[in-house]
Amino acid sequence: MRSGLEALFSPATHEALVALRRDLHQHPELSFAETRTAAALEAALAALQPVTLQRIAGTGVVARIRGTTPGAPVVAVRGDIDALPIHEATGLAFASVNAGVMHACGHDMHAAWAVGAAHLLAERPAAGDVLVVLQPAEETGEGAAAVLASGALDDVAAIFGAHVDRRFIVGQVVAQAGPLAASADTFEIVITGRGAHGARPHESDDPVVCAAAIITALQTIVARRVNPATPAVVTVATVHAGTALNVIPGHATLGGTLRAVDPDTRALLATEVRRLAEGIASAHGLTAAVTLVLGPPPIVNPERPAAWARQAVESVLGADAVVPLGITNMAGEDFAHYMERIPGCFMRIGARMPNEPVIPAHTPQFDASEGSLFVGAAVLAEVARVASAELKRG
Repeated sequence: MRSGLEALFSPATHEALVALRRDLHQHPELSFAETRTAAALEAALAALQPVTLQRIAGTGVVARIRGTTPGAPVVAVRGDIDALPIHEATGLAFASVNAGVMHACGHDMHAAWAVGAAHLLAERPAAGDVLVVLQPAEETGEGAAAVLASGALDDVAAIFGAHVDRRFIVGQVVAQAGPLAASADTFEIVITGRGAHGARPHESDDPVVCAAAIITALQTIVARRVNPATPAVVTVATVHAGTALNVIPGHATLGGTLRAVDPDTRALLATEVRRLAEGIASAHGLTAAVTLVLGPPPIVNPERPAAWARQAVESVLGADAVVPLGITNMAGEDFAHYMERIPGCFMRIGARMPNEPVIPAHTPQFDASEGSLFVGAAVLAEVARVASAELKRG
């Protein structure tokens, strides 16, 4: 028996969306290599006879669904489509057939619910046209920027997206103003010293000992340089040095990530990583070359688009469906690039049944409950209608 929400979709559409999601899950592809994925999504959208259907950013797809009022503001909804280099261990009948690649972050669901939203908008259009954006390469943080560079969103007045979240049950949606995701910058520190025999360390300028001191010192940035009321993360995730147990190497390399939810803290983290690494290396008689790469900025939902999102959720699911995030989310999301240029709101969609465990994303066991497919589709379609009507009013 289908739920009331699923009844928004005809039996044929319901079956097609489930089949699409399972096909995408079974054939995952990495960032900017989503060729089969893009072809499947393009075919699914072409069946709706959109105003335009185009390939952008290499493996991205954009369909324009006609609105009821020519010239009304254009709204966009986005689903991301890439997978991760993880070997799946879900045991699903439609588990990945591509060894070492899986949809461990739910992008199969995001892509399918974007197509579902297109179905609903084709049946009951918004005031203005709606762009359904299937974006590649979210996991590398490069896809949104590539979509923007294509010019496909140049006439968009508002944009909305969402992410599955197994901390919440199917039917719950986080649609709130304020910080929802952190900036996701990376750093690499190359420490250069002087190698020697492991039995004669006094003849070396040991980069391994220096690296250890830097790793320890970096932990003081959040503890002693950041306001305790302000969320921040400094993580050293990679350490590379040496080739033999009796050789002190000449170089050591550290790598990691910096997370913040406001611009000032983001800048502080970068400044402190460089200051500590260079200063500690100098104190050890070595040098440290620090490379910082800016990733997606934080997502901070503005109040007005967030209000449209809440209205949409309440319209589709009822007032009790809107729930608070309840934590500070320090994960990154490249949807933030859109929001630097276009007003919008990013949501979290509950993705587990009440009796199911909370399974973290980016793990081999991750899977989103199929019910979230219809929640995401219905909410994105409705928020496009709400935003379009509000923008039309001015």
